[in-house]
Amino acid sequence: MSETLHSPGVLALELSAGSSPNSLTLSRDQADELARHIADDLARLLPATLNRAGAVQADLLVLGAFYDHVQLLRPGWPLWAQLAELVHHGQVLRDAGERRIVAFGSFDGAMPSAALQPESGQAPGAMLLLPWMFSADEALASALGARMENVFMASGEAGSHTADFLMRTLGVQLEHARYLTRHDLCALTCAQMEHAGFSALWQMLEFGLLYPQRDGEAETSRGRKLYFRAGRVHCALPLYADWLAEQGQDADAAERATGYAGWLFELRQYTALLRAHGLSVIFDGNDGDDALLLQHLADSDAALPPPQLYAHEARGLGIVAISVAQARQQGEPRLLAHAWPLDKAALESGVSLLVQRYGAVAALNRLGRIGLDATAEALAVPGSAHSVH
Repeated sequence: MSETLHSPGVLALELSAGSSPNSLTLSRDQADELARHIADDLARLLPATLNRAGAVQADLLVLGAFYDHVQLLRPGWPLWAQLAELVHHGQVLRDAGERRIVAFGSFDGAMPSAALQPESGQAPGAMLLLPWMFSADEALASALGARMENVFMASGEAGSHTADFLMRTLGVQLEHARYLTRHDLCALTCAQMEHAGFSALWQMLEFGLLYPQRDGEAETSRGRKLYFRAGRVHCALPLYADWLAEQGQDADAAERATGYAGWLFELRQYTALLRAHGLSVIFDGNDGDDALLLQHLADSDAALPPPQLYAHEARGLGIVAISVAQARQQGEPRLLAHAWPLDKAALESGVSLLVQRYGAVAALNRLGRIGLDATAEALAVPGSAHSVH
């Protein structure tokens, strides 16, 4: 079923402070009942006239589940695509020319497909979103879509019957229940991300959602450059030398470790959020895998003692980088690699990868700080002249 035959929207629920739903899915009967309330609301908001198409002329498709905006706003719009696919395979829209109201709920908490299940890793926030869409011929779907854009932001409040049903069924108090178009949801998310200081994140997401064939770039508040190419986000490895050249030249030596840690923290945030939105993040020049960012410097020297792993740490962030080095009788240790785990899972798998690749001793030597050399110009490990930060 072609995307041009659908006009997608959401029912957005703003929860009162301290309110939490007893479930993120509706049973089949509950989904059917909610769909009829939604149909009534849309008929009121988008009435048919002599000159304009109305909601009652199109089929209405409803997903009986509530999602975070992260799960809805992914390239290819997968939740709406899955909804269209279910209807297409079910062949439920072929009926004597009458419009249909089609709702998909859960059975024992499970939605019809795994892709439609609200993700358990996302804690419900202050807003829950229920996807729906009109399905009609191209002219009607386009006309309804245009009316939705004009009406919903100004006067898209759900009716009292809909709000009452939702509060009773979910066990929540609502501040608002209103209808939004998909573009409205994008605009709202953009404003939220920019307010939180993640303007560059929205720019990458916007390319992924709306302009996947284009190339683009953005810069984060801490100066990291992001590039959108071929549907993926690209950025450079988080090398200390790069941070120092671009951001740290004016910082005192004692402040550099703190500044670098903040740069790494922002990178962790961006990477986690981009991946949650379904965007692949590629680190150009990465010698590791998707789990661990790695800068390879040298192979292990069999004439020297086995390599050791040194964990650079920052307050509140834990281990932010790992250096692989071999001790030498004379001079500074021989550095073999630097690696950056972006989350706990990457740290666990990354240690195993470094042990295997470099023949290193498995134990992590935790520095309790970010180790820098005496001039704070490079990452350093014990045995060299290093500064404590």
